Amino acid sequence: MHTKKTLILFFSLLISYQLAAQQTDSAYVRENYTKTERQIPMRDGIKLFTSIYIPKDLSKKYPFLINRTPYTVAPYGDGKYKTSLGNFPAMMKEGFIFVYQDVRGKWMSEGNFDDVRPQVANKKNKKDIDESSDTYDTIDWLVKNIKNNNGKAGIYGISYPGFYSTASLPNAHPALKAVSPQAPVTDWFMGDDFHHNGVLFLTDAFGFMSTFGVPRLKPITVEKGPKGFQYSITDNYSFFLKSGSVKDLKEKYFADSIQFWNNLFAHPNLDTFWKARNIQPYLTEVKPAVMVVGGFFDAEDAYGTFATYKSIEKQNPGTNNILVMGPWFHGGWVRSDGSSFGDIEFGQPTSTYYQEKFELPFFKHYLKGQGDFNPAEATIFVTGSNEWKKFNTWPPKDTEDKNLYLHPNGMLSFEKEARTASWDEYVSDPASPVPYQEGVQQRRTREYMIDDQRFAARRPDVKTYQTPILTEDITLTGPVLANLVVSTTGTDADYVVKLIDVYPEDTPNPVPNPKDLVMGGYQMLIRGEIMRGKYRNSFENPEAFIPGQITKVHYTLPDVAHTFKKGHSIMIQIQNSWFPIADRNPQKFMNIYEAEAKDFQKATHRIYHDTSNSSYITVSVLK
Repeated sequence: MHTKKTLILFFSLLISYQLAAQQTDSAYVRENYTKTERQIPMRDGIKLFTSIYIPKDLSKKYPFLINRTPYTVAPYGDGKYKTSLGNFPAMMKEGFIFVYQDVRGKWMSEGNFDDVRPQVANKKNKKDIDESSDTYDTIDWLVKNIKNNNGKAGIYGISYPGFYSTASLPNAHPALKAVSPQAPVTDWFMGDDFHHNGVLFLTDAFGFMSTFGVPRLKPITVEKGPKGFQYSITDNYSFFLKSGSVKDLKEKYFADSIQFWNNLFAHPNLDTFWKARNIQPYLTEVKPAVMVVGGFFDAEDAYGTFATYKSIEKQNPGTNNILVMGPWFHGGWVRSDGSSFGDIEFGQPTSTYYQEKFELPFFKHYLKGQGDFNPAEATIFVTGSNEWKKFNTWPPKDTEDKNLYLHPNGMLSFEKEARTASWDEYVSDPASPVPYQEGVQQRRTREYMIDDQRFAARRPDVKTYQTPILTEDITLTGPVLANLVVSTTGTDADYVVKLIDVYPEDTPNPVPNPKDLVMGGYQMLIRGEIMRGKYRNSFENPEAFIPGQITKVHYTLPDVAHTFKKGHSIMIQIQNSWFPIADRNPQKFMNIYEAEAKDFQKATHRIYHDTSNSSYITVSVLK
């Protein structure tokens, strides 16, 4: 969620980056663009600070390319230029009128900031504002007041700026012709950044909001902005475990100073507060062309990418709406060449391909009328086979749903076997939660989304199920469905399901091998997701588990596109904690935001796999 190296690159790093940028101005930007700063008035009288970079070549007219952000448009001041414009150098050199705007209530803009500001569906007067109206008013002002424009505008943004891109679509300005929400923040309760299926994503929420959430009393520049949180313990696992519960964290570090943290406590369930901050229902009658972009290994907004694309597609069958998904971390399509991520090589510069074949042609075509941009409905990079594939729909229609059944002795199979009274039993202890990644990390890494899971398979509180060695390639596309049959001695429980590609034992190590990787038997995480059990039937009205009673827990994992190669195996891991990316469940039915040390308790869990109580994972196999 952030501008950023992984978007929860803490705010101090952002500020350092911005300050350094002011001192190393790009010669190209300075020589080819004229910068002007304006306070653009909104319909309610609030003015938004906007930096505008206009090409010096006045022999032709240019479209606007707009980025609205809560992360500052620095550097501020006459004669101070950004080091680059757009998402990558080719965009800058193509020539647009680049517009950067501090959103309402952030940095040098006036007004009050609201996280993922709710839409106002039926605006009755000029005081009824939202991010859609602010975008409309901005474009209207630009078209009328900036010379040498061609009357067309595009908007792009990654993560939180991706949300502002999405927000431009409802009741869009007629000049807005092309919009690219990239890893857009979409739903902060169901799947993006700070919650997954109602589970608080602790490291991201705490680290980010400890600086981003600090109230701003008046417009400020970067130099006077909030500083990054200083951790007393460098190992994030130890820091959060020793800090105690979420309530302890709030009392020790925030008190009532961080409004977002207060909102977490006031709205533990999916209520009107969270529903109002979900923009999906408002994505109707979309007129601009839309290109939604994201990464399968995005630790922050993989959910939002799929949700945004699917919502627009479902509610606007005639809209030009396409999807591009690659093997990328958060923003990796413009922040790396995309040839590898973590320990995994993809054999080609996937990001370069995307930039050259999609993002630049998309904006050139719709804003300048140049080029023949005719992509597939969905262009998807399939890992494992490491190839780009084009589909007429996403998820693809030419698939077959199959169930991977959990069996005794850690076996996994597409075949259901008849048996009675069969289960795996183990103890989960909140005092010793399962770590999300091997080793010691100071901050949440982005690589955990794709990393080796052998460390987890060794723990007694992680149940592992694996197919025999595959005799042919199997490609999975689309969402993964977890269908668990469980019981617990507690009254609440979290469930983590991980889909893993197990490499053959004779897989060669990379050459060179500076990290001393052992690729034989490598357990590559393809997709992991957590579910807070009390929400198994309703996110609005949580329900306790009855101790010892067999219970179904069904939920959906974000989409995948991966080929399990011949000679590999498919593995499923199931566990009840994922710490400290996810907060600990006390395994006691209660408002977890009010949990104290005495509330956390061990629980004995069972995963059933008999004939009448079959646990299985549903996947879509590409034909």
